[in-house]
Amino acid sequence: MAETNMAVYAQRRARLAAQLGPNGVLLLPTAPERARNRDSDFPYRHDSYFHYLTGFTEPRAWLVLTAEGRSALFCQPKDLEREIWDGIRLGPEAAPQTLGVDEAYSVTELETQLPKWLENKSAVWFPFAIHDGLAARVEGWLSQVRARVRLGAICPARQMDACTLLDEMRLIKDGHELATMRQAARISAAAHVRAMKTSAQMLRAGMDAREYHLEAELLHEFRRHGSQFPAYTSIVAAGANACVLHYRADVAPLRDGELVLIDAGCELDGYASDITRTFPANGRFNPAQKTLYELVLAAQVAAAEATRPGARFNDPHQAAVRVLAQGLLDVGLLNRDRVGGLDDVLEKRAYFPFYMHRTSHWLGMDVHDCGSYVESDDVQPTQTRLDPISGQSVLDRPSRVLRAGMVLTLEPGLYVRPAADVPEAFWNIGIRIEDDAVVTEAGCELISRDVPVTVAEIEALMRA
Repeated sequence: MAETNMAVYAQRRARLAAQLGPNGVLLLPTAPERARNRDSDFPYRHDSYFHYLTGFTEPRAWLVLTAEGRSALFCQPKDLEREIWDGIRLGPEAAPQTLGVDEAYSVTELETQLPKWLENKSAVWFPFAIHDGLAARVEGWLSQVRARVRLGAICPARQMDACTLLDEMRLIKDGHELATMRQAARISAAAHVRAMKTSAQMLRAGMDAREYHLEAELLHEFRRHGSQFPAYTSIVAAGANACVLHYRADVAPLRDGELVLIDAGCELDGYASDITRTFPANGRFNPAQKTLYELVLAAQVAAAEATRPGARFNDPHQAAVRVLAQGLLDVGLLNRDRVGGLDDVLEKRAYFPFYMHRTSHWLGMDVHDCGSYVESDDVQPTQTRLDPISGQSVLDRPSRVLRAGMVLTLEPGLYVRPAADVPEAFWNIGIRIEDDAVVTEAGCELISRDVPVTVAEIEALMRA
């Protein structure tokens, strides 16, 4: 780990320690290894909270942090025989100098050491509802402390959710994080460009082009630029498959005259990117495709203009929905005689059959990153309204105020399935355009625009 990075993690631990309260202590495990089948495991991926505070990527590790700023890492001990099979371990002897923690122990000492760290503390912090069995393990260690109260020991009286503190910290990205996310976006953009070109080239050559061919191009580009993983399972949806929101790349052919929707992004050094582009498999939009594509792009432009410090998290969504709703009326996908005007469409959510998801989510170490979508100070009072689609009662709380350093996606879409009241020219068209937006002091920066987005840009790229 570079010295500068070590300082970043140390600063984060110090910030968190200052929030634990008098005599507070944090217990934080990394993610477990997960079996794929029989004696094969899934590729290991660390816990995001743990990595945020340590930069450490090995499994079977724990961080302990006290309110005074004392930190300890529990990790796998050096074991030459196991390292032959599984790779070199850092080991507790090297951890303090490498990671900047105060102390380090073998994870085999966890059960004997943790009660000692909990004794005479007033509160224990750990992530709730994240790690299976963690609450029970904490209770077991607390029981050992309680057994010593007759000897003068004090047992923590409060159990607190560490996510409430860490989520707020992770919501605002620092310079180190933003630099990594910009590079992840550049890699992912290059992968999308590669997939677009491949689609057009294969169809021009008369080859049997399939969804998995484009997925392979994405994965190749991710890995050759240093990305460790895809940030999520890539969506490569040809034709009607683009109307399935969480479709996975499969065997469907890329057909001349049909669109392809790719939602894919790499993970780089623990940080996700998330980009969606929709393009004609042959490189040429037909009139109906172009009409709906430019409508979705206009909605994204409106969402980006609404993304700025002081705005609410929900403002980009409302801006995008307004553009989409008006466009659906203009092109005839919504019948004015049946649904009314724009305000009626918005009030009744009459656009929902064609646009059924939200426009944004937080982005960071996780593709759907942590952080509340409402302001904690605005929880009360609340208003209740009846959702016109589900019929359920909804608590209407003011959404989060956007601040510089937050990162969110902007991803409006339209998905048109065949129906008696839908013009046939629009059948089976699914379009989504997604970019990663960093909230800046002046507005927002779309850090994933190295991949073309306008009709003219996409067609020019795919002709080359």
